[in-house]
Amino acid sequence: MRTRTRILLFAAGAAGSAALFTAGALDLPRFGGALHPYGDRAVHQALRESTTNTVSSVNFDQRAFDTIGEELILMASAIGAVVLLRVVGKEAEDQGATHRHGPAEVSDALRIVGYLLLPVTLLIGVYVVAHGAQSPGGGFQGGVILGTAIHLLYLAGDYPALQRLRPIPVFESTEALAAGVFVAMALAAAGAVPALNGAVGVEVGCALVLLIGKFFEQALLVREPPGEPS
Repeated sequence: MRTRTRILLFAAGAAGSAALFTAGALDLPRFGGALHPYGDRAVHQALRESTTNTVSSVNFDQRAFDTIGEELILMASAIGAVVLLRVVGKEAEDQGATHRHGPAEVSDALRIVGYLLLPVTLLIGVYVVAHGAQSPGGGFQGGVILGTAIHLLYLAGDYPALQRLRPIPVFESTEALAAGVFVAMALAAAGAVPALNGAVGVEVGCALVLLIGKFFEQALLVREPPGEPS
């Protein structure tokens, strides 16, 4: 695509966004007044759906289309990482690297702490996702905890065990499925905030596993063929 064409497309999108923003801003209540229609309606709708956490009600029920955009942005980031960090050209994957060396040499204390913290951290992630409709937290925060928790095995020096625990193809499929389920529920206006939180938690967790996994593959498993410059 030529530079002039890209500029014209950007200008059209920017003009449309500016027009929508201006129209919305002109219709806002005056600052400092006693009228807060959005806040009153948001709280009323949250209580109507039995969601004590108004923020989660706004994110997953009243403005689910915004959350769909955030979901797709994260999914696009994961797909971009998979495409950009794939093994290409002169690169080769050292299939026997982790099997030859096995777990890294780390202190027994660090290894024990890593193994003990893994199930606890996973449990905390599930708790944050499950209680997103009642307390601070939710699918995004819990998904981040879940997606990074299993990588405690790497900190404990056992990368082969981490590879067995997180098969990348399974997480790729699960991420796509979770994103599709969330979009379907949001378009259907299901209003089930706990279910939407769960779908977000699974999608975010899987996306982070894919992102970190691809970086690990580049750093630990991909090598240059003999004789090739690095």
